[in-house]
Amino acid sequence: MSAGRVVIYGGKGALGSACVDHFKANNYWVGSIDLSENEKADVSIVVPRDANWPDQESAVVSKVGDSLNGQKLDAVICVAGGWAGGNAEKDLAKNADLMWRQSVWTSSISAAVAAHHLKDGGLLALTGAKPALEGTPGMIGYGMAKAAVHQLTRSLGAEKSGLPTGSLVVSILPVTLDTPMNRKWMPKADFGTWTPLTEVAQLFDKWTKNEERPKTGSLLQLITKNGITELIAAE
Repeated sequence: MSAGRVVIYGGKGALGSACVDHFKANNYWVGSIDLSENEKADVSIVVPRDANWPDQESAVVSKVGDSLNGQKLDAVICVAGGWAGGNAEKDLAKNADLMWRQSVWTSSISAAVAAHHLKDGGLLALTGAKPALEGTPGMIGYGMAKAAVHQLTRSLGAEKSGLPTGSLVVSILPVTLDTPMNRKWMPKADFGTWTPLTEVAQLFDKWTKNEERPKTGSLLQLITKNGITELIAAE
């Protein structure tokens, strides 16, 4: 008997893999959605890379439904995303398009999965970014996409959003996550200010279990100092 059922969108990335591992270790049935397979998940849905946004949505919603056999999900967790720098001088549309696909498409498809397959009172967690609460001139495409995720979170947390009754919708807004790639590219940074992946996975687990839940629609900044992470709601 599993503890519950969760789906991780972006389940092959660094944070997604940490979430799959955490929920599996806690006896959950775990589905992964990504551009490549996560063999540790109970079900791994591979998104058709070249499909357009509506086709990706219909494929993912349908495949999640097939894998559930009439069951409902306790949580839909979207940790898909990516990063691109750049201002308005060069490749703005190209960078913005990539960021939109990686953050906005995945978040909106996760919302559609939740609308169809989440149980009443379930969790939908998305991933925004603290820098996108303000201007991001050195990474405009990234900031635009993450700001859109913030707006989506607010909308989904409001009445008549189409989500099941009593759903909790939140966005985590990290500054820097402690991933292998970030350590590779920023080897001299203060790692004590980076948020450990296991802590993020534990947060999702708590909220899935209806423990220490914030208000729905919240944008929660993850502020880590000296290895200790605080949650601070954005206004």
